[in-house]
Amino acid sequence: MTGGEVAGILVAVFWAILVSFLAVVLVRLAQTLKATTRLVADVTEQAVPLLADASATVRSAQTQIDRVDAIASDVQEVTSNASALSTTVASTFGGPLVKVAAFGYGVRQAMSRKDEDTQRERPRRTVIVGRTAPPARSERGRWGKKG
Repeated sequence: MTGGEVAGILVAVFWAILVSFLAVVLVRLAQTLKATTRLVADVTEQAVPLLADASATVRSAQTQIDRVDAIASDVQEVTSNASALSTTVASTFGGPLVKVAAFGYGVRQAMSRKDEDTQRERPRRTVIVGRTAPPARSERGRWGKKG
């Protein structure tokens, strides 16, 4: 065998090994692509219903938010109406009620002074089973003043 024939055989063996290696790589790549295709198909099968459910949930949430907005605007309107009504009632009845209260206070003060004058005229005694108890202490406030 000559050197050219040996080199040709070596090149042929090298190409055979290279082609075998490339064939194994291509087979594994084909298997990986098939597995990826199945995975994408499964994910698509599961994702489409999930996306439909998520879309329905978002629509329902938007409906509820619209309702809450309507309720909040109604509450704001009621609050402003109640505030206006309170202001109106206070301005309409406030002055006369204060005057009536002041008049009532004045009448009570006058009546209590009349009662004090009556009590000063004759001391009050309490009768307990045939005995007479001493009169009660005078009602003095914290600083010794009446009232």
